[in-house]
Amino acid sequence: MNVRRLVVLIALLLAGCEIPGLGPDPRIAQREADGKAIGAACRHALRGIEDCYRLNDKALKTAVFEGWKEMDVYMRENKIEGIAPKEPPAPAEPVEEVIVEDKKGKAAPSKDAKTASKAPAH
Repeated sequence: MNVRRLVVLIALLLAGCEIPGLGPDPRIAQREADGKAIGAACRHALRGIEDCYRLNDKALKTAVFEGWKEMDVYMRENKIEGIAPKEPPAPAEPVEEVIVEDKKGKAAPSKDAKTASKAPAH
């Protein structure tokens, strides 16, 4: 009978405490907060969500979108104008130009990135 009371007492004591390692990881919450802040900053800087994703590829996309959307609602409700970014937008990925020979043996330039990797080797 004393063992049963001891087990119940220990269970009640442990029920109220937080055991390290069993709770949510604080780094995950920090990454989500950072992503929301990035999204909000992108919206305030008049950047599109696609540009924001491209410029911050390591941030969580769901958190970035949530922050962007929340800032959009806030700016619309309070009639806040965004601020244009001072740095130019990042250039698009460069397209490689590859010379592909047609059936007649004439060379024709191709600007398709897919054909760049599948160019025939003669």
